[in-house]
Amino acid sequence: MWGKFALASLIDFDDVQRSQACPHLKPNKILPAKSEVLMPIQPLSSYLLPICLLIGSNVFMTTAWYWHLRYKEVPLISVIFISWGLAFVEYCLAVPANRFGSAVFSPAQLKTIQEVITLLVFAIFSVLYLKNPLTWGQAFGFLLIATGAFFVFQVPR
Repeated sequence: MWGKFALASLIDFDDVQRSQACPHLKPNKILPAKSEVLMPIQPLSSYLLPICLLIGSNVFMTTAWYWHLRYKEVPLISVIFISWGLAFVEYCLAVPANRFGSAVFSPAQLKTIQEVITLLVFAIFSVLYLKNPLTWGQAFGFLLIATGAFFVFQVPR
């Protein structure tokens, strides 16, 4: 189904019948111009999409920064190139997250969301991958940062 809509968005349908382009739609109606063809359902809300992209980008960035701490025998130059590859994927997620997110969040809110996600991803990565338990002091420090995030969202855009 999505393939038909993706294809439909690439074709100008000014003179094409729905029944010819997309047989599952009602026949005898002219499709809108290319710029007006919309996806039938948006998979994520405009608020949720940037957050999901930021979570993905932070997973890649945290991995890029810290994966090698378990592999100290890997030459540093190899670590740098592998981390650059991971960071490239991170940028491919972070840049669209900020572009899409700027439609619904202020820049300060986007940065705050990113920082809170970074702390959460790092805490999980540290415990699960690095086998480094989270201390009460670290948890309290993260909580203070999250409290600051609360106040960023209290100020109107």
